[in-house]
Amino acid sequence: MIFVNFKTYQESTGERGLSLLNILGEVAGTTSVPIIPVVSILDLAYFSGKTLLPLWVQHTDPFDYGAHTGFVLADEVFRLYGKGTFLNHSEHPISMRTLSLSVKKVKDTKLQSLVFAKDIETLEKVIKLNPSYVSYEPPELVGSTTTSVASAKPEIISEAVEVSRKSGVPLVVGAGIHSKEDVSKSIELGAKGIAVATNIVKAQDPKASLLNLLEGFKK
Repeated sequence: MIFVNFKTYQESTGERGLSLLNILGEVAGTTSVPIIPVVSILDLAYFSGKTLLPLWVQHTDPFDYGAHTGFVLADEVFRLYGKGTFLNHSEHPISMRTLSLSVKKVKDTKLQSLVFAKDIETLEKVIKLNPSYVSYEPPELVGSTTTSVASAKPEIISEAVEVSRKSGVPLVVGAGIHSKEDVSKSIELGAKGIAVATNIVKAQDPKASLLNLLEGFKK
């Protein structure tokens, strides 16, 4: 699987975001690898109904309806036909207490979750919360277009995979993934998927970049 994080780039919001979404949908029709767009909560309502791809959001908070100014409700994501959420991304870190409550709320709302960990110690903690997926992403490599975790720290991926296997929670690898070689190495080491953003969202040819990454899933 490929999680494509739209972040809040101009290239991936509003009309331009819809164009990118259409590209992902076109490519998804040619592959058995699930492609999951992870969009801004502001665009979820706009994109919903315009794609067959499962739309995820980039964050939710552990609250029910009420007086919670500025927070993102999992119930509203579900109402708008969202399917899942990122939690604890390096660009939106939260405390372990909040994370625990958020994972529970997401489960209660029948959404899926992918929880990020910056290191093995954090991974061992968050995996105990039993989210749908976990992701290992060294923060210093997030957004890199030259160095990936697969090339710089493959031994850490192997360690993360062992933690994942023991818990039964699938591992997704991110941080600097930008080539089919990065993908194939991650899958070879035991990851179940990858998370990307810059390499597709800000690419001159997002379709070509996505097709290149998909080549890495082929045996």
